[in-house]
Amino acid sequence: MIVYLFDIDGTLVSAGGAGKAALIDALAEAFGIDHTLERLTLSGRTDRAISADLLGLCGLDDTEHHRARLLDAYLRRLPTTLATRPGRVLPGVPRLLDRLAAMPGVAVGLVTGNVHHGARIKLGHFGLWERFSFGGYGDRHADRDDVARDALAAVERHLKRSVDPSNVRVIGDTPHDVRCARAIGARAVGVLTGWHDRAEMLACAPDLLLDDLSEHDALLSLE
Repeated sequence: MIVYLFDIDGTLVSAGGAGKAALIDALAEAFGIDHTLERLTLSGRTDRAISADLLGLCGLDDTEHHRARLLDAYLRRLPTTLATRPGRVLPGVPRLLDRLAAMPGVAVGLVTGNVHHGARIKLGHFGLWERFSFGGYGDRHADRDDVARDALAAVERHLKRSVDPSNVRVIGDTPHDVRCARAIGARAVGVLTGWHDRAEMLACAPDLLLDDLSEHDALLSLE
């Protein structure tokens, strides 16, 4: 059994800044704060970590109550920002998912910093949500490595058996994706469809680096 775990933003889709716009709107709605997020790093991070940093930058305590208010407002805003931003499915993704779905002995899931409901909204907007049977999400963890551990546990629950981590491929566009693959003993596949350039991605030594996911054969033949 070979397992493919995909990141979402910058790997499967480009949301056109919809997530960031929804966060800005959510901050205004929940706390009446006008904030541009200029000092906040989003790429490759979990929603749990982003919300903690954002609350801190705005002088708010990182409490469960504040996080819940911000998340609820964000999830309400996200469908609208997705509808008004120039998002797209990234090159090669639909065909790759078609090929994987037709292959015996393959399971396909997610490993993403998005909270579960946010991932469903984003991928549902692009018609991709039903392609994924399980995943690890950014609801609980600030560290992307812990999300990868959740994803591996979700794989094993889905398959109802243990999985050799060397048969897992984590595919993502950031150094965080490469590092979280290493954390669970998986193979790391980088793609250059996000914010990080070739030099940055090569520096973290993925097992394979692709220009985009139209390079199906290279991904599927990774040993």
